[in-house]
Amino acid sequence: MSLDVRPRCLLQAVLFDMDGTLVETEQHWGAALFALARRLGGEMSAAAREQTVGTSMRTSMGVLYADLGLTRTEAELVADSRWVEDAVAEMLAGPLDWRPGARELLTEARDAALPTALVTTTPRRLTDLVLAEVERDLGALPFDVTVCGDEVPARKPDPAPYRQAVTALGVDAAGCVALEDSLVGATAGLAAGLAVLGVPSLQPLPELPGLVRRDTLAGVRLADLASLLTARAEADARA
Repeated sequence: MSLDVRPRCLLQAVLFDMDGTLVETEQHWGAALFALARRLGGEMSAAAREQTVGTSMRTSMGVLYADLGLTRTEAELVADSRWVEDAVAEMLAGPLDWRPGARELLTEARDAALPTALVTTTPRRLTDLVLAEVERDLGALPFDVTVCGDEVPARKPDPAPYRQAVTALGVDAAGCVALEDSLVGATAGLAAGLAVLGVPSLQPLPELPGLVRRDTLAGVRLADLASLLTARAEADARA
């Protein structure tokens, strides 16, 4: 039986980041970037890799080139980006590996008829590979809206992706919680007016005004997300 939780709390929708938050795919990007660095004759540092977590491909390429001390043309950047995406696509052909607690939380939201969105910097062609596996695992596609990195006017940390998702869902940003593992993602969600639960994977998350951090999504329920909005509303009322 479906249970609609919306009348009893402020929670209107849950918005999931993908790589490193929903599924264990962030490491694929790291593996591809390390491999590209070797193709270019160098080794990418761990510090540089950390800087690329959650960022756009152009930003990641800039970090990689700076780390290797290289200057590449625009055509070379496009070719390198395509090589990385193709490498990640091959890795995504393997079994789906959920982040701890993500499958359970997504399933609870679906069973509660609560609107959900996937908001990712990953391009559509790769996102669809993951979505196909999610649908196969759950028996249905659980997201009402999906927003990919090549479908927005600006990528995270710009708030545009989250604003686009909120508009498409037809909900109020103040009633939404975003789940993120990266600094750029958390920054984007907060700038869009959402409450953000940060669950770091490959990159530590600093303290940010409005950001709530947890080590894992394991055990997190919709009631916990609703409590984030309640706490924020109470803090605003006291301000």
